[in-house]
Amino acid sequence: MFRHDRYLQFQAKPEKPDALFAAKLQEILGGQFGEMTVMMQYLWQGWTCRVPGKYKDMIMDIGTEEIGHVEMLTTMLARLLEGAPAETTEKAVAANPVLAAVIGGMNPQHAIVGGGGPLPRDSQGVPWNAGYIVASGNLLADFRSNVAAEAQSRLQTSRVMNMTDDPGVKEMLRFNLARDTYHQQQWLLGIEQLIADGYADHGIENSNFDEENKDHNHTFWSFGTDSQAGEGRWAQGPSLIGGPDLTYLPQPVPLTDDTALPPPPDPKLYATYDGSRGPGKTGDAAGAHAQGMSNVVKKVKDALD
Repeated sequence: MFRHDRYLQFQAKPEKPDALFAAKLQEILGGQFGEMTVMMQYLWQGWTCRVPGKYKDMIMDIGTEEIGHVEMLTTMLARLLEGAPAETTEKAVAANPVLAAVIGGMNPQHAIVGGGGPLPRDSQGVPWNAGYIVASGNLLADFRSNVAAEAQSRLQTSRVMNMTDDPGVKEMLRFNLARDTYHQQQWLLGIEQLIADGYADHGIENSNFDEENKDHNHTFWSFGTDSQAGEGRWAQGPSLIGGPDLTYLPQPVPLTDDTALPPPPDPKLYATYDGSRGPGKTGDAAGAHAQGMSNVVKKVKDALD
Protein backbone atom coordinates (compact mmCIF):
# COMPACT_ATOMS: atom_id res chain seq x y z
CA MET A 1 0.00 0.00 0.00
CA PHE A 2 1.31 3.44 -0.87
CA ARG A 3 0.46 6.78 0.67
CA HIS A 4 0.87 10.18 -0.93
CA ASP A 5 1.82 13.41 0.81
CA ARG A 6 0.74 16.54 -1.09
CA TYR A 7 4.08 18.19 -0.29
CA LEU A 8 7.08 17.53 -2.50
CA GLN A 9 10.16 15.86 -1.06
CA PHE A 10 12.12 18.99 -2.02
CA GLN A 11 10.99 22.21 -3.69
CA ALA A 12 10.83 22.47 -7.48
CA LYS A 13 10.48 26.19 -8.23
CA PRO A 14 12.28 27.67 -11.22
CA GLU A 15 12.91 31.42 -11.18
CA LYS A 16 11.20 31.74 -14.57
CA PRO A 17 9.79 29.48 -17.32
CA ASP A 18 12.25 28.08 -19.84
CA ALA A 19 10.74 25.80 -22.48
CA LEU A 20 14.10 25.23 -24.15
CA PHE A 21 15.73 23.96 -20.96
CA ALA A 22 12.65 21.82 -20.29
CA ALA A 23 13.48 19.81 -23.41
CA LYS A 24 16.90 19.01 -21.92
CA LEU A 25 15.55 18.26 -18.45
CA GLN A 26 13.34 15.52 -19.92
CA GLU A 27 16.45 13.32 -20.15
CA ILE A 28 16.82 12.91 -16.40
CA LEU A 29 13.12 12.17 -16.11
CA GLY A 30 12.35 9.72 -18.92
CA GLY A 31 15.76 8.77 -20.31
CA GLN A 32 17.49 5.41 -19.95
CA PHE A 33 19.08 6.48 -16.66
CA GLY A 34 16.39 8.93 -15.61
CA GLU A 35 14.31 8.95 -12.46
CA MET A 36 11.52 6.91 -14.06
CA THR A 37 14.01 4.11 -14.69
CA VAL A 38 15.43 3.92 -11.19
CA MET A 39 11.93 4.28 -9.72
CA MET A 40 10.60 1.29 -11.67
CA GLN A 41 13.83 -0.69 -11.27
CA TYR A 42 13.83 -0.44 -7.49
CA LEU A 43 10.09 -0.99 -7.11
CA TRP A 44 10.24 -4.09 -9.29
CA GLN A 45 13.24 -5.40 -7.37
CA GLY A 46 11.38 -4.77 -4.12
CA TRP A 47 8.14 -6.39 -5.26
CA THR A 48 10.01 -9.51 -6.37
CA CYS A 49 12.49 -9.68 -3.45
CA ARG A 50 12.26 -13.03 -1.63
CA VAL A 51 14.22 -11.94 1.45
CA PRO A 52 11.84 -10.38 4.00
CA GLY A 53 13.10 -7.85 6.50
CA LYS A 54 15.86 -5.32 5.99
CA TYR A 55 16.63 -6.09 2.32
CA LYS A 56 13.07 -5.92 1.01
CA ASP A 57 12.29 -2.93 3.21
CA MET A 58 15.40 -1.05 2.06
CA ILE A 59 14.64 -1.64 -1.63
CA MET A 60 11.01 -0.58 -1.20
CA ASP A 61 12.06 2.54 0.73
CA ILE A 62 14.35 3.76 -2.04
CA GLY A 63 11.84 2.82 -4.74
CA THR A 64 9.20 4.88 -2.97
CA GLU A 65 11.63 7.80 -2.57
CA GLU A 66 12.19 7.70 -6.33
CA ILE A 67 8.45 8.13 -6.91
CA GLY A 68 8.88 11.44 -5.10
CA HIS A 69 11.80 12.36 -7.37
CA VAL A 70 9.66 11.74 -10.45
CA GLU A 71 6.99 13.97 -8.93
CA MET A 72 9.55 16.72 -8.30
CA LEU A 73 10.82 16.60 -11.87
CA THR A 74 7.35 16.57 -13.43
CA THR A 75 6.40 19.56 -11.29
CA MET A 76 9.56 21.40 -12.28
CA LEU A 77 8.94 20.63 -15.96
CA ALA A 78 5.36 21.89 -15.79
CA ARG A 79 6.57 25.15 -14.24
CA LEU A 80 9.35 25.53 -16.80
CA LEU A 81 6.74 25.11 -19.54
CA GLU A 82 4.42 27.78 -18.14
CA GLY A 83 3.35 30.01 -21.01
CA ALA A 84 4.91 27.77 -23.67
CA PRO A 85 4.84 27.69 -26.58
CA ALA A 86 3.67 31.32 -26.74
CA GLU A 87 6.79 32.96 -25.29
CA THR A 88 9.21 30.78 -27.23
CA THR A 89 7.38 30.98 -30.54
CA GLU A 90 6.96 34.73 -30.35
CA LYS A 91 10.74 35.07 -30.34
CA ALA A 92 11.15 32.61 -33.21
CA VAL A 93 8.67 32.28 -36.07
CA ALA A 94 5.37 33.78 -34.94
CA ALA A 95 3.59 32.77 -38.14
CA ASN A 96 3.94 29.05 -37.37
CA PRO A 97 3.94 28.06 -33.70
CA VAL A 98 5.01 24.43 -34.26
CA LEU A 99 7.81 25.41 -36.63
CA ALA A 100 8.88 28.11 -34.21
CA ALA A 101 9.05 25.58 -31.41
CA VAL A 102 11.29 23.32 -33.47
CA ILE A 103 13.58 26.14 -34.57
CA GLY A 104 13.71 27.58 -31.07
CA GLY A 105 14.84 24.27 -29.60
CA MET A 106 11.67 23.53 -27.63
CA ASN A 107 10.27 20.02 -27.77
CA PRO A 108 7.02 20.58 -29.71
CA GLN A 109 5.53 17.47 -28.08
CA HIS A 110 5.38 19.41 -24.82
CA ALA A 111 2.70 21.53 -26.47
CA ILE A 112 1.14 19.05 -28.91
CA VAL A 113 1.09 15.88 -26.81
CA GLY A 114 1.45 17.05 -23.22
CA GLY A 115 -0.68 20.17 -23.37
CA GLY A 116 2.10 22.23 -21.84
CA GLY A 117 3.08 19.52 -19.39
CA PRO A 118 5.91 17.00 -18.91
CA LEU A 119 6.10 13.71 -20.78
CA PRO A 120 7.38 10.20 -19.86
CA ARG A 121 10.08 10.57 -22.53
CA ASP A 122 13.73 11.48 -22.94
CA SER A 123 15.22 14.70 -24.29
CA GLN A 124 14.71 13.51 -27.88
CA GLY A 125 11.05 12.60 -27.37
CA VAL A 126 11.72 8.84 -27.24
CA PRO A 127 9.16 7.20 -24.91
CA TRP A 128 10.38 5.68 -21.68
CA ASN A 129 10.98 1.94 -22.10
CA ALA A 130 10.46 -0.79 -19.51
CA GLY A 131 13.42 -2.54 -21.11
CA TYR A 132 15.65 -0.03 -19.31
CA ILE A 133 15.08 -1.64 -15.91
CA VAL A 134 17.01 -4.52 -14.32
CA ALA A 135 15.27 -6.81 -11.83
CA SER A 136 16.77 -10.30 -12.00
CA GLY A 137 15.78 -11.61 -8.56
CA ASN A 138 19.49 -11.94 -7.68
CA LEU A 139 20.24 -9.18 -5.18
CA LEU A 140 23.99 -9.07 -5.81
CA ALA A 141 23.59 -8.70 -9.57
CA ASP A 142 20.79 -6.17 -9.11
CA PHE A 143 22.67 -4.08 -6.52
CA ARG A 144 25.66 -3.82 -8.87
CA SER A 145 23.33 -2.65 -11.63
CA ASN A 146 21.84 -0.13 -9.20
CA VAL A 147 25.26 1.38 -8.45
CA ALA A 148 25.79 1.92 -12.17
CA ALA A 149 22.29 3.36 -12.61
CA GLU A 150 22.82 5.89 -9.83
CA ALA A 151 26.25 6.85 -11.18
CA GLN A 152 24.83 7.45 -14.67
CA SER A 153 21.85 9.31 -13.23
CA ARG A 154 24.10 11.57 -11.18
CA LEU A 155 26.45 12.22 -14.09
CA GLN A 156 23.60 13.23 -16.39
CA THR A 157 22.01 15.38 -13.69
CA SER A 158 25.34 17.17 -13.25
CA ARG A 159 25.62 17.76 -17.00
CA VAL A 160 22.08 19.09 -17.22
CA MET A 161 22.67 21.39 -14.24
CA ASN A 162 25.54 22.99 -16.14
CA MET A 163 23.09 23.92 -18.93
CA THR A 164 21.04 26.35 -16.84
CA ASP A 165 21.64 29.48 -14.76
CA ASP A 166 18.23 29.33 -13.08
CA PRO A 167 18.86 29.33 -9.29
CA GLY A 168 15.62 27.49 -8.53
CA VAL A 169 16.41 24.68 -10.95
CA LYS A 170 19.96 24.44 -9.64
CA GLU A 171 18.73 24.23 -6.06
CA MET A 172 16.56 21.22 -6.84
CA LEU A 173 19.27 19.53 -8.90
CA ARG A 174 21.80 20.01 -6.08
CA PHE A 175 19.43 18.05 -3.87
CA ASN A 176 19.15 15.33 -6.54
CA LEU A 177 22.94 15.13 -6.82
CA ALA A 178 23.22 14.63 -3.08
CA ARG A 179 20.64 11.85 -3.08
CA ASP A 180 22.39 10.11 -5.99
CA THR A 181 25.66 10.32 -4.06
CA TYR A 182 24.03 8.68 -1.06
CA HIS A 183 22.26 6.04 -3.13
CA GLN A 184 25.53 4.93 -4.70
CA GLN A 185 26.83 4.40 -1.17
CA GLN A 186 23.62 2.62 -0.22
CA TRP A 187 23.97 -0.01 -2.93
CA LEU A 188 27.71 -0.48 -2.37
CA LEU A 189 27.09 -0.95 1.34
CA GLY A 190 24.22 -3.27 0.45
CA ILE A 191 26.70 -5.45 -1.42
CA GLU A 192 28.94 -5.48 1.66
CA GLN A 193 25.92 -6.53 3.72
CA LEU A 194 25.09 -9.35 1.29
CA ILE A 195 28.64 -10.66 1.65
CA ALA A 196 28.53 -10.38 5.45
CA ASP A 197 25.19 -12.20 5.57
CA GLY A 198 26.45 -15.03 3.37
CA TYR A 199 24.37 -14.22 0.29
CA ALA A 200 27.31 -13.37 -1.99
CA ASP A 201 30.71 -15.07 -1.85
CA HIS A 202 33.49 -12.52 -2.44
CA GLY A 203 30.95 -10.15 -4.00
CA ILE A 204 31.14 -12.12 -7.27
CA GLU A 205 28.04 -13.62 -8.92
CA ASN A 206 28.99 -17.32 -8.82
CA SER A 207 25.93 -19.41 -9.70
CA ASN A 208 26.98 -22.89 -10.92
CA PHE A 209 30.52 -22.14 -9.74
CA ASP A 210 31.28 -25.86 -9.35
CA GLU A 211 30.39 -26.40 -13.00
CA GLU A 212 32.55 -23.69 -14.55
CA ASN A 213 35.88 -24.43 -16.24
CA LYS A 214 38.29 -23.13 -13.64
CA ASP A 215 41.22 -23.11 -16.04
CA HIS A 216 39.76 -19.89 -17.40
CA ASN A 217 38.45 -17.98 -14.35
CA HIS A 218 41.73 -16.20 -13.58
CA THR A 219 43.18 -15.24 -16.99
CA PHE A 220 43.12 -11.92 -18.83
CA TRP A 221 43.03 -12.33 -22.61
CA SER A 222 44.66 -9.45 -24.51
CA PHE A 223 43.92 -8.92 -28.20
CA GLY A 224 45.57 -5.56 -28.82
CA THR A 225 48.93 -5.00 -30.51
CA ASP A 226 51.34 -3.47 -27.97
CA SER A 227 48.55 -3.50 -25.37
CA GLN A 228 49.34 -2.12 -21.93
CA ALA A 229 46.34 -3.81 -20.30
CA GLY A 230 48.65 -6.26 -18.53
CA GLU A 231 49.85 -3.45 -16.27
CA GLY A 232 46.49 -3.30 -14.49
CA ARG A 233 45.54 -5.04 -11.26
CA TRP A 234 42.96 -7.05 -13.20
CA ALA A 235 45.78 -8.93 -14.95
CA GLN A 236 48.07 -9.71 -12.02
CA GLY A 237 48.06 -10.50 -8.33
CA PRO A 238 45.72 -12.60 -6.19
CA SER A 239 42.34 -13.59 -7.57
CA LEU A 240 39.34 -12.18 -5.69
CA ILE A 241 37.84 -15.68 -5.45
CA GLY A 242 40.96 -17.55 -4.35
CA GLY A 243 42.80 -20.17 -6.36
CA PRO A 244 45.61 -19.34 -8.81
CA ASP A 245 46.82 -15.77 -9.17
CA LEU A 246 45.54 -13.73 -12.07
CA THR A 247 47.58 -14.21 -15.24
CA TYR A 248 48.04 -12.18 -18.42
CA LEU A 249 47.85 -13.85 -21.84
CA PRO A 250 49.39 -11.47 -24.38
CA GLN A 251 48.70 -13.68 -27.42
CA PRO A 252 45.76 -16.02 -26.71
CA VAL A 253 45.14 -18.74 -29.26
CA PRO A 254 41.90 -20.53 -30.22
CA LEU A 255 41.01 -23.44 -27.97
CA THR A 256 39.13 -25.30 -30.70
CA ASP A 257 39.31 -26.15 -34.41
CA ASP A 258 35.66 -25.10 -34.85
CA THR A 259 35.49 -22.60 -37.74
CA ALA A 260 32.01 -21.40 -36.82
CA LEU A 261 30.31 -22.46 -40.07
CA PRO A 262 26.55 -22.95 -39.71
CA PRO A 263 24.94 -26.20 -40.90
CA PRO A 264 23.83 -26.64 -44.53
CA PRO A 265 20.74 -24.51 -45.17
CA ASP A 266 17.20 -25.71 -45.77
CA PRO A 267 16.83 -25.70 -49.60
CA LYS A 268 13.42 -24.06 -49.24
CA LEU A 269 15.04 -21.00 -47.63
CA TYR A 270 17.25 -20.32 -50.69
CA ALA A 271 20.38 -19.31 -48.80
CA THR A 272 23.60 -19.00 -50.83
CA TYR A 273 25.50 -22.27 -50.34
CA ASP A 274 28.29 -24.11 -52.18
CA GLY A 275 27.17 -27.65 -51.27
CA SER A 276 30.52 -28.53 -49.69
CA ARG A 277 28.95 -29.92 -46.52
CA GLY A 278 26.22 -31.97 -48.12
CA PRO A 279 22.53 -31.26 -48.56
CA GLY A 280 20.57 -29.31 -46.03
CA LYS A 281 17.58 -30.65 -44.13
CA THR A 282 14.18 -29.57 -45.37
CA GLY A 283 12.00 -28.51 -42.49
CA ASP A 284 8.44 -27.36 -41.88
CA ALA A 285 6.36 -26.24 -38.92
CA ALA A 286 5.28 -29.79 -38.11
CA GLY A 287 8.87 -31.00 -38.24
CA ALA A 288 10.05 -28.22 -35.94
CA HIS A 289 7.32 -29.07 -33.45
CA ALA A 290 8.22 -32.76 -33.56
CA GLN A 291 11.88 -31.96 -33.05
CA GLY A 292 11.07 -29.78 -30.06
CA MET A 293 8.91 -32.49 -28.48
CA SER A 294 11.68 -35.04 -29.07
CA ASN A 295 14.15 -32.81 -27.24
CA VAL A 296 11.77 -32.45 -24.28
CA VAL A 297 11.21 -36.20 -24.06
CA LYS A 298 14.94 -36.83 -24.14
CA LYS A 299 15.54 -34.33 -21.33
CA VAL A 300 12.87 -35.99 -19.19
CA LYS A 301 14.38 -39.44 -19.78
CA ASP A 302 17.87 -38.16 -18.95
CA ALA A 303 16.56 -36.61 -15.72
CA LEU A 304 14.84 -39.86 -14.70
CA ASP A 305 17.97 -41.89 -15.43
